[in-house]
Amino acid sequence: MRSCKRQRPVLWATAVSYMIVILDTSIVNVALERIAEKLAGGIAALQWVVTAYTLSFASLLLTGGALTDRLGARSLYICGLATFALASAFCGFAPSVALLVVGRMVQGVGAALLVPASLTLINETWPDPGARAAVVGLWTGLGGVAMASGPLVGGMLIRFIGWRSIFLVNVPICLAGIWLVCRVSPERSKPRPAIAGKFDLAGQVAAIVSLVLLNLSVISAPHYGWRSPVIIGCMAATLATGVAFLAIEATRTDPMVPLNLFRNAAFSGAVWVSMVSAFTFYGLIFDLGLLFQRQLGYSPLSTGLAFLPLTVAVPAGSLFSKRLTERLGPRRLVVGAFLLAAGGYFSLMEVAPLRPYALFALPLPAIGLAASLITPVTTTATMASVDRGRAGIAAGVLNAARQTGAVLGVAWSGALLAGHTTIREGMQTSLLIAGLLSAVAGAIWWRALRSDSVYGDNAERRPAAVSE
Repeated sequence: MRSCKRQRPVLWATAVSYMIVILDTSIVNVALERIAEKLAGGIAALQWVVTAYTLSFASLLLTGGALTDRLGARSLYICGLATFALASAFCGFAPSVALLVVGRMVQGVGAALLVPASLTLINETWPDPGARAAVVGLWTGLGGVAMASGPLVGGMLIRFIGWRSIFLVNVPICLAGIWLVCRVSPERSKPRPAIAGKFDLAGQVAAIVSLVLLNLSVISAPHYGWRSPVIIGCMAATLATGVAFLAIEATRTDPMVPLNLFRNAAFSGAVWVSMVSAFTFYGLIFDLGLLFQRQLGYSPLSTGLAFLPLTVAVPAGSLFSKRLTERLGPRRLVVGAFLLAAGGYFSLMEVAPLRPYALFALPLPAIGLAASLITPVTTTATMASVDRGRAGIAAGVLNAARQTGAVLGVAWSGALLAGHTTIREGMQTSLLIAGLLSAVAGAIWWRALRSDSVYGDNAERRPAAVSE
């Protein structure tokens, strides 16, 4: 009974907080037109409203994991959630696009602290591997529901309260999460040997600078031109800092990212295909948000409803992914999902956006279903492909890759829209690239995963690997 009383607040706190973190990656898309009207921002500024959050989130996930092991999951969780709450309030009252972007970046910092901490809290609160795996599955599934419902929730809030409410609504939810976690005192877990050494500050700085420069290059290229000295210099600096990051990680005795993880084909394949999946999916969401409102004249609420064919398929895929994996194996299922996504992107090219909405909406469920199948299956296969002592680092790299893919997807899609005379032309180019990348990702996964079993050769450690 005592254990149950301690577990319930942790379950609610971690689930609700993770939902708002994921919700904020997609809820803003339906508010872009209102933000542009009220705060006078162009497409590049709107891109940064979206990408500032995912950029800082992706860049600091590994840092959040390292700090969790050093300072304790409960402390970092509360710190992260408090940071997220304060940043959300700041965004809600931001008087300009520039300050809104700053607030979004701080939101990403809070998210990067609380996501690894919430997983560690689950690990500490559910010592039984089977129960812990079930809770982690629920935690991941709720994140999928939040991501899928973002456009509709955002549309309803904007319609009845105003665009600032999409940020202010986070504040009471964060305070509730802090209150729930303060009711329990989970034991602090022991530092994991893989990341318990000296903090890799140089590697973290190099990773952040490289990622920021890459996004600056992609976002600014339509304005300056791809051959301009500014963009060439930015890309050169991106390459230099990326090489510096690899050099730092290769020479340190306690690197933030042990590079030998990438010698495992299954791990490397999962990282790359997860990045591609996020790149294409979040790029599409950004395109659709502008298409529905700017070219088709939809209101925010109508835009949220227009997203439904895409978003309702996401929870459905999460619900059936385990059963389908057991039947087909991760190799065939993920390849099939990427082919399904590619078919959806190519089909959308033919109808977007001049045909009736009913016809336009037909390919959207296929894309949503594919995305919802790829994420849990690649996560499970990845955790089974690494040693138990490195499962936490592997999870951090995988999640960072997904968030990085989301950042680059929005940046690239916005650049394509800005480089064409109409949203339709830019979107068709974006869809063509998304379809081709999906097909390539399916081929990479087929080659990388040597086994078509659910957990490969490491089945005996699957429950622990999910939550270590």
